[in-house]
Amino acid sequence: MSAAFDTRTDGIAATSTGEARDFFALLKPRVMSLVVFTALAGMATAPGSVHPVIALASLMAIAVGAGASGCLNMWYDADIDALMTRTAKRPIPAGRVLPSEALSFGLTLSVGSVLVLGLVANLLAAALLAFTIFFYAVIYSMWLKRWTPQNIVIGGAAGAFPPMIGEAVVTGDLGLHSIVLFAIIFLWTPPHFWALALVKSADYARAGIPMMPNVAGPASTRRQIVLYSLVMAPVAVLPALMGFGGLAYLVVSVTTGLAMIGLAIRVWRRTEGEAATKACYSLFAFSIFYLFGLFAVLLVENGLGLMWALPKVIG
Repeated sequence: MSAAFDTRTDGIAATSTGEARDFFALLKPRVMSLVVFTALAGMATAPGSVHPVIALASLMAIAVGAGASGCLNMWYDADIDALMTRTAKRPIPAGRVLPSEALSFGLTLSVGSVLVLGLVANLLAAALLAFTIFFYAVIYSMWLKRWTPQNIVIGGAAGAFPPMIGEAVVTGDLGLHSIVLFAIIFLWTPPHFWALALVKSADYARAGIPMMPNVAGPASTRRQIVLYSLVMAPVAVLPALMGFGGLAYLVVSVTTGLAMIGLAIRVWRRTEGEAATKACYSLFAFSIFYLFGLFAVLLVENGLGLMWALPKVIG
């Protein structure tokens, strides 16, 4: 861990003042809910079925594992969180939770979630969850985030693994269904996060994080947002072409994909002033709706059996 973290924590009180809500905040509940949602989509679109009790227990284990990743991330990032206005009020930099408590909490949840998933589902699902936690807490948080402007690109894999874990719970194997869902989330992450990074670049510069706008510059970042959006949108249509997304999914993926591209182009064209800031926030906000919409339709079509099936084009 960095020297800055060691120095900063010297000033934190020797006893914790944290309440239950502070420890819950360490789990990054919004990120955790997205992980559960995409893992559930991985289960719903997987070939075969799983007992509802096993599915529920598995989802709970995946949720706890995702929360453990967030907790370990906050523990390690407490030094830079204290320097950024967006994160300064988090439980550790605010002094409500001790770093040692967060570390113990995160490690306990990590081990527990992996063991439970292995017991209720299978070893592959548990191994994938363990690797996801390791990837986010160690590869992304401890290495990529502070050393390369590709941190979000490579680190985005951590957020893309849940559909694969979901499919592994059902089938004990991995197939093209979850790999395509992985690719959608992986390609979605850079335009989603860089839209915010363009607005918060001063925060990242103050914390010494090599985000793309700070290293390659805003113009290059805007071009890359457009390029990733252009690749992501057609990839997001693949579930309909492969037969595990129906007519509703086809309509939603095409229309919202075109909207994502349009908003990305607007970010590229509007480079200064309030118009540029609004364009970035619009893309950031819509990208959340975009990913939620895609996976919600897949869940409705597959989980509730409401699919209006299309001819399979691929696979």
